[in-house]
Amino acid sequence: MALLEQQQLDASYIQQTYKRKPVEFVRGLGTRLFDDEGNEYLDFISGFGAVSMGHAHPQVTSALQEQAAKLLHVSNYYYVEGRGELARKISDLLSATADPAAASPWKLFFANSGAEANEGAIKLARKYGKLHLGGATTIVSARRSFHGRTLAALAATGQASKQESFGSMPPGFVHVELNRIEALLQELDTQGQGAVCAVLLECIQGEGGVYPCSESYLQAVRAQTAKRGILLLIDEVQTGFYRTGTYPFAFQHYGVMPDVVTIAKGMGNGVPIGALCAQGPAADILEPGDHGSTFGGSPLVVAAANATIDAMAAQDIATHVTEVGAYLQQQLAALPLVSEVRGKGLMLGAQLSKPVAAEVVDAALQNGLAINAVGSDILRFLPPLVCTTADIDVLIERLRALLDARS
Repeated sequence: MALLEQQQLDASYIQQTYKRKPVEFVRGLGTRLFDDEGNEYLDFISGFGAVSMGHAHPQVTSALQEQAAKLLHVSNYYYVEGRGELARKISDLLSATADPAAASPWKLFFANSGAEANEGAIKLARKYGKLHLGGATTIVSARRSFHGRTLAALAATGQASKQESFGSMPPGFVHVELNRIEALLQELDTQGQGAVCAVLLECIQGEGGVYPCSESYLQAVRAQTAKRGILLLIDEVQTGFYRTGTYPFAFQHYGVMPDVVTIAKGMGNGVPIGALCAQGPAADILEPGDHGSTFGGSPLVVAAANATIDAMAAQDIATHVTEVGAYLQQQLAALPLVSEVRGKGLMLGAQLSKPVAAEVVDAALQNGLAINAVGSDILRFLPPLVCTTADIDVLIERLRALLDARS
């Protein structure tokens, strides 16, 4: 169906919660997308980081085809082939930088998205507070953070503009400035002993503008939460699965070990899957009846995630992202109007000296580039992890012309 027809149907029958771009993608291959008229685009969004191994990856496609022909869904009343193996793989990735002698297995709850994973983490933290911290329920997160659009995840999100349409947020959430340990300590002291059950952070704030935690800050947060018996929750929904290069997860760059990690996006190469991961005392907090999901950890998504993680290992994606990400960062920094490049690996934000990000995104689409803005003056780049230096050269050449025209 042509773009115009899709736009008409969308306007009539779909709630307008997105300002869609005027393009209908019908096919993808690697880092390329193709619209209904056969035009080719270079994808530097990858479904907000979800299509980690590229469009139509043969190993993932084959796994999905085989599983779809066998079994799609049975519910979580039953065991599912491959689910335990997937949980073990993820546990091993989460413990990749841990001392083997001290490492304990991570236990997972499979969900359908990052928002659901964070919702589960919030419930886990509050039950932990009830059992171990005298009924503590408050969760401290950072300003500019983003943790999802369910009501509790939205309340944890440190962006008032995303909350104001929905009235009062669920209570029990406070926000402090990122990278200011004194602000966090003041809030913890103000709340008082027995009030705070967890601190929830992104190692790199994605939707907030690609702002990283400093190493000293995150290490100090870990030390303080451990000292006070408070859980440290790390949201790796966008940063996980080698997005930041070198290690499977962003927290591993910082030399810290969280109690709880939430993951999604890149785990299934575009298939909707997320997970709440916990270790140590937090791992056994949730019991039968505390939490659930109809579709979480279904045979289809488990097959896709197993294939995706196996493909990452086979293609040494950690080394590739580290090398290609450094090249992208270097090339972006040399562009007109770019005053700063933030982030790590293939999760980068280009700060512009003029508020022209939205018009650059629209012009880029007309020039065969799919990119996005996370602010009036910030461009974000989340290409598939299989992106090459040749892809980057094409991006930079076209982007340079668009920025030159607005200098």
